[in-house]
Amino acid sequence: MINYNPKDWISFIFRIHRADTFYKLWPLMISVAALSGGIAFLELNFLKLSESDHVKNVSMMHNLLGFVISMLLVFRTNSSYDRWWEGRKLLGGLTNVSRNFAMKIRALKLDTKDNEFFEYAIPKYAFALKEHLREKKYFGKNSILIEVEESKHIPNQIAGRMISKIYELVAAGKIPQEQLISLNADLNAFTDICGGCERIKNTPIPFSYSVFIKKFIFVYVITLPIGWVFSLGYWVIPIVPFILYVLASLELIAEEIEDPFGYDANDLPVDTICNNIERHVGEILGHA
Repeated sequence: MINYNPKDWISFIFRIHRADTFYKLWPLMISVAALSGGIAFLELNFLKLSESDHVKNVSMMHNLLGFVISMLLVFRTNSSYDRWWEGRKLLGGLTNVSRNFAMKIRALKLDTKDNEFFEYAIPKYAFALKEHLREKKYFGKNSILIEVEESKHIPNQIAGRMISKIYELVAAGKIPQEQLISLNADLNAFTDICGGCERIKNTPIPFSYSVFIKKFIFVYVITLPIGWVFSLGYWVIPIVPFILYVLASLELIAEEIEDPFGYDANDLPVDTICNNIERHVGEILGHA
């Protein structure tokens, strides 16, 4: 995730960042500019169409469809942002439940060995969830505290081991029975957060909807110079690619943020959040 000053307008306007959609779109923009120039040349010099020809009325179609495409892109962007923001709330919930659970463990005044287990397990759940959402194998530092099978759901294994540890401590009399309800609520929250993140990760925008928007934008843009050449002439060469840049950028931004747990510039700061959880849990339990 990019950290920036939202008040620094000059930097935004004149600097092209690696996250700018221009980097992805410039080859297509050049192609559309060449196509627009070819259409303008044919209509003005070869076909010698005039203002009286019906082909100039193609621009009426664009006037009607412009509202439709704008509404589709607004809905698309809002849907993706809702997924991005829900992902941020889930990761914020993971931070909170990790801290709360660590504080409760500290208040129980367990043995050093038991505290070390939770000091290791709580942040490792966050790291395992991060790698799980990125479809990578999780390789944490070697430890005999928790053994996992890489072929299975690793966050579930870590959460299950923490639950087993709590029940073992209750059975041993180290944790009062009445404290189990409070601890179980936090332990259940870990799995609930994992399920929420998986729902975002594994349920993209419907395929047909995404394909339709891309086709709609493409057809809309490449037909613009057919009717606009009568009023703009060769100015369609820079103007049509600019319209493509605006419309396609909205779709690209929506694509990028609909899965917010990856490595894209506008994705959530998952690595930072996991590192903060590890540091905060260490501060809480490190000297317990």
